[in-house]
Amino acid sequence: MSGDTVLTLILKAGPVVKFVLLILLFFSIFSWAIIFYKFRFLSKVEKESAEFQKAFLKGKQWDVLYNSTKKLTISPLANMFRAAYSVEDASLEEIKSAMQRVENMEAARLERYLTFLATTGSTTPFIGLFGTVWGIMNSFMGIGRIGAASLAVVAPGIAEALIATAAGLAAAIPAVVAYNYYLGRTRRNIMMLEDFSRELLENIMRNHGEAQTGSF
Repeated sequence: MSGDTVLTLILKAGPVVKFVLLILLFFSIFSWAIIFYKFRFLSKVEKESAEFQKAFLKGKQWDVLYNSTKKLTISPLANMFRAAYSVEDASLEEIKSAMQRVENMEAARLERYLTFLATTGSTTPFIGLFGTVWGIMNSFMGIGRIGAASLAVVAPGIAEALIATAAGLAAAIPAVVAYNYYLGRTRRNIMMLEDFSRELLENIMRNHGEAQTGSF
């Protein structure tokens, strides 16, 4: 079936099927926008985190490290470090609370928009199926009106209905693949953040009360 034929069937589709296709188009466009955004975002997160880890492992004074990593605004590790450094004069409980808040905020930021991909992957096939069922139902109603069940009568309505199924799958498949891929990357970054948070807190607890001239 040529592209023109598919387009013609879409244009001739009933209002319900057209509405279903519009909903699926909305899900598909936003899913692809999120897919491209998450790729760029996570790539930058991982690049900045690697840069921060390299600086942290060099064993610089924390005030020097704080100033040298201010430009790393996307890295959860750098944000965690700066949050802990900024409350160096607080009690251990206040430091723990501040670090926990940052950990929760950074985890939420890493997971942002993944729920939309999950929703797209789980719902669009059923939305497409609804359009298919509605289109087939209209085809049978057309058969009833005409009183004949030839292929020429049934084929256009069935093809119109199946387009909705294809559109639902076209929206769902990339969303499911992207969701699983980005979920794995997100979990790795969250685990890295949790490990760094524990390491940082242990370091602070060992040296708490010994801070001098802006370093722990």
